[in-house]
Amino acid sequence: MAAPLLEIENLRVKYGNVEVLHGIGLTVRQGEIVTILGANGAGKSTTLRAISGLLRPSGGEIRFDGKPVHSVPAHELVKLGIAQSPEGRRIFATLTVRENLMLGAFTRRDKAQSARTLAWIHQLFPVLKNRGEQLAGTLSGGEQQMLAIGRALMANPRVLLLDEPSLGLAPLLVKAIFQTLREINQTTGVTIVLVEQNARAALKLAHRGYVMEVGRIVLEDSAEALLADPRVQKAYLGARA
Repeated sequence: MAAPLLEIENLRVKYGNVEVLHGIGLTVRQGEIVTILGANGAGKSTTLRAISGLLRPSGGEIRFDGKPVHSVPAHELVKLGIAQSPEGRRIFATLTVRENLMLGAFTRRDKAQSARTLAWIHQLFPVLKNRGEQLAGTLSGGEQQMLAIGRALMANPRVLLLDEPSLGLAPLLVKAIFQTLREINQTTGVTIVLVEQNARAALKLAHRGYVMEVGRIVLEDSAEALLADPRVQKAYLGARA
């Protein structure tokens, strides 16, 4: 079994005086795809924002590669190997597709290596190469999601954090993007932490999963076991088993 790469222990996060994460814990091993499921307001996105340094925890510890990182600034975490594709994509609409991608490499100093990463991303998402000089704001929703993922990959992360990549996309496009995520994981070994409301698609992609309810982890198991769990089926998978 691979060693833990990302560990969260007793993590607490507040918005003002309101605590929204109540001492959660999770572990992500090198090369895994781990999904975090839950309803709106469960604390999924807050967890990712804490991991990526955009929120400062009020308690607990986040360890990356065995070292505490919960006090490390967000841009330094990118240098360490943690990159996020945020909910809502957050692309820079008035910049070109290529400029958006290159912003993802702002912490990298090896231009030749960045060029190789860009060529690889163009292979993963050919539309981004074909529309490299197009303004990012003119892309379709699916193309913008590909751009957001590509921009995060330009940082050459060891852990890729994905927040609702299927949001607002047609089912066929969701299937294509998730197939690409599997390919990324299998060919490069990059570890993926996926927050996703499409529980069925997420669990079919992931190796393991956690279920959150109101700021707490309530279930943890292999993706296969969670797919078969009656509680998960009832709450997140509808009538289909």
